[in-house]
Amino acid sequence: MATITATAPRSGLPGFLKHPATGKLLLLAVAAAVLVPLANARWASGSWPHALTVDLTEPLGKASDWVIDNRDSHPLFLYFFGYVSNAVVLSVRAVYLVLLAAGWAGVTAAAALVAWRVAGVRLALGTGAAFLACGLLGMWIPTMQTLALMVVAVLVSVVLGVLLGLAAGLSDRTYRALRPVLDTMQVFPAYAYLLPVVLVFGMGVPAAVLATAVYAAPPMARLTALGLRGADAGVMEAVESLGTTARQRLLTARIPLARKELLLGLNQTIMMALSMAVIASVIGAAGLGDRVYQALASVDVGAALAAGIPIVLLAVVLDRVTGAAGSATSAASAGDGPGEPKSRWTGWAYAAVVAVAVAVAVAGRLTDRLDWPEAWLVNIAEPVNRAVDWMTDHLYSGVPYVGGTADWAGHFTTWVLDPMRDGLQWLPWWSVLLIVAALAWLIGTWRTALTAVLAMAAIGVLGVWGPSLDTLSQVLAAVAVTLVLGFATGIAAARSERCERVLRPFLDVFQTMPQFVYLIPVVALFGVGRAPAVAAAVVYALPAVVRITTQGLRQVDPAAMESSRSMGATGWQQLRQVQLPLARPALLLALNQGVVLVLAVVIIGGLVGGGALGYDVVFGLAQGDLATGLVAGAAIVCLGLMLDRVTQPTDRRTKKGA
Repeated sequence: MATITATAPRSGLPGFLKHPATGKLLLLAVAAAVLVPLANARWASGSWPHALTVDLTEPLGKASDWVIDNRDSHPLFLYFFGYVSNAVVLSVRAVYLVLLAAGWAGVTAAAALVAWRVAGVRLALGTGAAFLACGLLGMWIPTMQTLALMVVAVLVSVVLGVLLGLAAGLSDRTYRALRPVLDTMQVFPAYAYLLPVVLVFGMGVPAAVLATAVYAAPPMARLTALGLRGADAGVMEAVESLGTTARQRLLTARIPLARKELLLGLNQTIMMALSMAVIASVIGAAGLGDRVYQALASVDVGAALAAGIPIVLLAVVLDRVTGAAGSATSAASAGDGPGEPKSRWTGWAYAAVVAVAVAVAVAGRLTDRLDWPEAWLVNIAEPVNRAVDWMTDHLYSGVPYVGGTADWAGHFTTWVLDPMRDGLQWLPWWSVLLIVAALAWLIGTWRTALTAVLAMAAIGVLGVWGPSLDTLSQVLAAVAVTLVLGFATGIAAARSERCERVLRPFLDVFQTMPQFVYLIPVVALFGVGRAPAVAAAVVYALPAVVRITTQGLRQVDPAAMESSRSMGATGWQQLRQVQLPLARPALLLALNQGVVLVLAVVIIGGLVGGGALGYDVVFGLAQGDLATGLVAGAAIVCLGLMLDRVTQPTDRRTKKGA
């Protein structure tokens, strides 16, 4: 009876009051009722109070001046950074000379044979065709320059990532300490990495390589730690029972069991390094990125496309080869295929790879045909520019009834971007914090809400509240468009095998294309401004949203689908009442990834008139203004952390279990 009496009043409450979200909102309302009047009494302005800002310009400016004044005389620079810079230059030059010595035929043969050994004839033919296409487009030397920089940067990234991953994988304390650092490094904009390395090493190859290495190391560290910490407990217990030492267990059990994660980390590191190597062209790194950057500066779409195609081909080849290596390693660890004969064939295969590549390289040197023949060049810049001129004349403006791309960009800016920016900047600062707290707490825990609010408050403390809300408006607009297009396309691909097959090559190309390349076509079609930055962000983030949505819908329990079908549900009813609710975790993951990817490109959009924080980062890099660039970069990190917490639900059951 006591139990009935205690629960009876609750059973009489309206349904919405029983929902956990209602309690959270009521607590926030009570806190707001107490704190908001106090905040208004102390700081009446709707914008972030100036009294709560911290000016970092002076200390960062002094640090920058000290580095510049002592870069050529202080022992730290002479005997440490100087040696590091020289080692990087010598390493890149050595790799580049080896590639030039092998000649175009030798490099192409070696790449094709390695791809054949890893993944078969089809990928080998595709790899050879990709390298030949780089030569045909007149980009052989820039491709080798980019490849040399990539090799050194990836090696440094892998070494750094593996060392951090080993420390995090073998020590819980180190893992907890490194996790927020890696989170920050992955959210930190690529451009912001260039500022400190340029200050220390100056413009050129060393700064580009080291910035690329630091930017690309976190995925290797994360996946190494994940593989080591996820090692099969039964296997580890069996190995330990044999009396092995910790070092022996690491070398004979943990690392072999983590091979799949290690190769996946290598794949992700290569892709991020290639993306960063292109961005690093703005600080003097030669290669394909420099060609793209110069073409972007002059809005020469033909030249940019001629340099952009090899970047995409290189990205696709590296992605496929490393991905196939991971799949082959996983299959081999599972015991697929014969044992000893396969091992002997492996030895013969490696011997054939080396022999054929050396033979082709020697033949090229003996015939003095190491450089790509000029007679084999294909000039696509001129016809592409003619096509762009035609599109500009016929599509940029004046199209009957629908208007032109410039009109669309103008309308999108006037009707969407401007109202969103003005609305966010009109809101009182405390109301923005309350909205962030409510959204984060509704889908997570109070810790999630606290982290999101502190991240947003840190933006105000840094003194960039207005530009950050401008960037936030662009991100929200781009995410909305991305989700509409991505969910619609993902649903179509999930319900039609033919549609998925048609979309797959386009998604592969778009997902491997570096961020920098997306700015070229949007500038040609839409001009400069915030709308082109949003358009580039949508195109960049769309493939990930489509893939995750398609996979989530396809993984819905077949029994649930069959049950709804047996009850006479139509296809639309199945989608709305069964697939979408059951695929909710995948859809939320698609939202989260869309936000992160959109933020990355919106920042780069500062190069094409995106303004806000992206412009501050670009301005800081161009002018050597460490304070402006780093403050904007820190604000972007806080904005990314807030958006991540607001769009990433927390599994409370997992939290309790932990």
